[in-house]
Parts: sequence; C-alpha cells; structure tokens
Amino acid sequence: MAKLYFKYGAMGSSKSAQALITQFNYEELGMSVWLIKPSVDDRDGADIIKSRIGLQRRARVITPGQNIIEEYDRAGKHDVIIADEAQFLTPEQIDQLRYLVDERDLPVLCFGLRTDFQTHFFPGARRLMELADSITEIKTVCACGRKATVNARIDERGRVITEGGQILLGGNDSYTAMCHRCWKKKIAEQQLS
Repeated sequence: MAKLYFKYGAMGSSKSAQALITQFNYEELGMSVWLIKPSVDDRDGADIIKSRIGLQRRARVITPGQNIIEEYDRAGKHDVIIADEAQFLTPEQIDQLRYLVDERDLPVLCFGLRTDFQTHFFPGARRLMELADSITEIKTVCACGRKATVNARIDERGRVITEGGQILLGGNDSYTAMCHRCWKKKIAEQQLS
C-alpha cells in the first residue's frame, strides 16, 4: 500500500542528498523513479537537483500552474515519485500527489523545508503536514550543539534578517540552521547594537 511521505529538515540537513540517495536505491532495485522539483528552485539550474556534498541529477521541473497528475501521465509509468524542495509546490499540487498515492497506488516521497526564515509554514509544507501518511524530521544541529529548527536568513555581515519575501533562494551564504533559542538571542543582540 503506497504512502505519502514528507521528510523535512532545516537548511543543511542533507534533504537533497537523501532524496538522490533514495532515488538511487529504488533504481538499483530496477524501479523507475519520476524525480521532480518546483520551477521556483533554479539555484543549481532549472532542472538540476544538487546536494551540498556534490550529488546531482536531472529532474522534471514543475511550474505552479501545472497539474502533477497530467504531467505524470505524460511522463509515462513510474514506480515511485520523489519530489525535492516540495515546500515550493502549491497546496493543490500536494493534493494531486495525494491523489496519485490513493488512486494509483504510487509511493510519493517529498523532501523539503517545513518553515521559512520567519518560522512560518511554506504553503506546500503546511499541506504536506496535513496530508502525509509519514512525517519524518531530518535533523541537523545549531552551532551551539542543539537541534536546529530555524532557517535563519543572514546578510553578508552574518546578521539575521527578519523581514522580506518568503522565498529567497540561497545556500550557506544566505542561510544558516539555528536552534530557536540562538535565533531569538541573535535577533535580540542585533536590536541592542
């Protein structure tokens, strides 16, 4: 029986690497994987999923207006769907993935962030939290050693940014994973200086 999986973590928790390793494992067993990513994530190239450790693969790009069920049907039969950066999919597209699990008996594994730099849900992640059969946190640590849960957006001087649009693509130069305590402490220190 197929399930909808949401595997989330803070920035730098190896989500993309785990998505690509999962794809490799399915393919090693002779299964066909439909690897997808939202068009918003073009940081490493429009159709490239790339991890910080150097793993990379081409993926089918999904735009916000596309129907994933129709795109899957055009792509041909696959045994499993893996979506990277799933937080950028629309809630309607998450519903479409849920449909493929329920009606086509396809396992769907979604990897992504849960919250943005202000600790607010991304719409796609919220819908995954509502619909997923299995929700797993991919853990990483803050510089203090505690579990990191916040995707702190930082400027070129290393200051935490607390305002701006929800989406700003970037890597270690734009974000750092922090525990909530360190994030709040850094913001408070900045306000005093």
